[in-house]
Amino acid sequence: MSSATDDVARALADAGVAGQIRTLDSSARTAALAAEQLGVPVGAIANSLVFDADGDPLLVMTSGAHRVDTALLAQTLGKQSIKRADADFVRQHTGQVIGGVAPVGHPSPLRTVVDTALADYPTLWAAGGHPHAVFPTTYAELVRITSGAELPVARD
Repeated sequence: MSSATDDVARALADAGVAGQIRTLDSSARTAALAAEQLGVPVGAIANSLVFDADGDPLLVMTSGAHRVDTALLAQTLGKQSIKRADADFVRQHTGQVIGGVAPVGHPSPLRTVVDTALADYPTLWAAGGHPHAVFPTTYAELVRITSGAELPVARD
């Protein structure tokens, strides 16, 4: 599919992840599109969103049913500003395109936050390095492979 997808597949195999990358017929650039194609609730989609946190990349794995509250996250993480990264910033730090950013397979590990709301779903689906690629995982596995901090990312 792409060299980014190959990088993700290698990272998943190296981490002992059993789930394989699956290629979807249509783009899964949004949680709603991915959920529709997979026949799962939108909340079971683990969106990989890259933010600029005071100039450093921050990967937030959030439930597709949530919108990240950047003010809450900045306060929790002790950052002055957290804002959505542009496409160039995302590609520079992940080697992947927006809409296909995976939780792993980046040139260097990224500081990661995993939305605690994802724990509500027995199976999660995350991007595999390309807008048509996804793979199944679990909350515990996602936390493990990303070394992510488990935090709420949206206000209830």
